[in-house]
Amino acid sequence: MLMLWLWTWRLIMSLSSSGGCGFPHVAAAAAVPVPLASSAAAEGEDEDEAEADPPIPRPWPHQFHSILFVNFTGSLSLIDLWYDWPNGRNFNIIRDQLQDSDSILYDLEWNNGTSFFYTLPDHHHPSSTPPSCRSAQLDVGILRPNWLDGASYLGQRHVDGFLCNVWEKLDFIWYYEDVVTKRPVHWLFYTGRSIHVMTFEVGAVLEDAKWQAPVYCFEEVEEETDTRVSTYVHKNWKMLG
Repeated sequence: MLMLWLWTWRLIMSLSSSGGCGFPHVAAAAAVPVPLASSAAAEGEDEDEAEADPPIPRPWPHQFHSILFVNFTGSLSLIDLWYDWPNGRNFNIIRDQLQDSDSILYDLEWNNGTSFFYTLPDHHHPSSTPPSCRSAQLDVGILRPNWLDGASYLGQRHVDGFLCNVWEKLDFIWYYEDVVTKRPVHWLFYTGRSIHVMTFEVGAVLEDAKWQAPVYCFEEVEEETDTRVSTYVHKNWKMLG
């Protein structure tokens, strides 16, 4: 479930603890990289290099736009990500492969813990699926720019044609960053969900009008929150806290 993954990532990475969280290791864990340097090469390093501190991931810029290609056990999707830390907001516009425009999922997150998950009407095809909206209130806000603090450095590996430094955090995510530009290249989650960063525009900002959830998100209708997701997320929150 996509919403469950997004919520869980947001909760876990908002924690300040760097201890393990006990997530199960699945087949995807086999892809976890190891340092490329051989033991013989390591022995040849001088003492200063051997004692050098490992690199740390660059904090996210306070505002950026990124296109992400997602592969989860063969199911493909694109995420149009807008991150806006100064204004306390994060936007994931998610489109599955060959999906109609009226089924695009808009995941709008605010730093007060409020999230809206909605679709928009297709004005070109009035008979299409009616728009929908559900909301959630979490105990944490959006990811902090330094959400990778405390991650464990694993070494270097080539991925998607880039030489990357690689870190792991909480047995939940493996994060690949280009050695030269320090831009994120690839994220791998413990579930096997694989994200490839196609574009990364530092400083790009989505206009304010696009951050407004549609009016039907605020209508007094029966609560649609998926209790299975809410129960799962809060269970992990207690376990990790």
